[in-house]
Amino acid sequence: MRIAVGVEYAGGRYAGWQRQDGLPTIQDELERALAAVAAHPVSAAGAGRTDAGVHALEQVAHFDTGSERPLRGWVLGANVELPSDIAVRWAAHVPDDFHARRSALSRTYCYLVLNRRTRPALARERVAFVHEPVSVPPMAEAARALLGRHDFSAFRAAECQSPTPVRELKDLTIRASGELIEFWVTADAFLHHMVRNLVGTLLEVGTGARPAGWVAAALESRDRRAAGPTAPAQGLYLARVRYPEAYGLPVAEAATVSAMIPREPPLSTARPAERWPDPPAEDAP
Repeated sequence: MRIAVGVEYAGGRYAGWQRQDGLPTIQDELERALAAVAAHPVSAAGAGRTDAGVHALEQVAHFDTGSERPLRGWVLGANVELPSDIAVRWAAHVPDDFHARRSALSRTYCYLVLNRRTRPALARERVAFVHEPVSVPPMAEAARALLGRHDFSAFRAAECQSPTPVRELKDLTIRASGELIEFWVTADAFLHHMVRNLVGTLLEVGTGARPAGWVAAALESRDRRAAGPTAPAQGLYLARVRYPEAYGLPVAEAATVSAMIPREPPLSTARPAERWPDPPAEDAP
């Protein structure tokens, strides 16, 4: 049978999701914990390959097993085995054609910026820090040029292995609450470092270093050197992965870390003028 799980983690101690020889990863820890419950080796495939230091409010993974366990048993059993900075939130039976990565319709990431004069202590591994004043309205204006289906070469890492730089950015919401600025970004799929490069570029506008129109020009250039810097990993969270309703997976409540993510309505939002159609599942890498 095939089981899907929702996984929350703080990525500060890990070299990312993907298994790597000699380095601690989320995938290694999850597979070890699930294997202890299943009483056989487990190979888990995730919806997204989060980088070193990146967190997840809800990563989705699937694995195959011949062991009969109640769904609650998979959750509680895995959590007994997992370190305290990784937790399984739910488990669900899925059909054999389900794939955590290929079946996904969209992914949503949240990026958190603490904007104040002094550096953080308690939240130092959970947010990016910008001491210069940041204004949300010009960033929201600049973000409108990014919505839709584009070649995002200007926002992909040099080591990105995707065969195409074309992605559809479905939504980009920017809001501020006190000292915290949130970037919520949804796309069919993302290129390597794409969210961090988008945020780093928009922050150049928010601090007044660049005009809003510069973002559209960077996008059109298709040149990574024309865009802004890569924002730090610790501010990034994989927040939600959406699948066809037929799979019956839990609907993620993305804003689960109330101390870090306020629930006030957005102060400024950049959204497409029309509803974007869902991409075919096979287009997701």
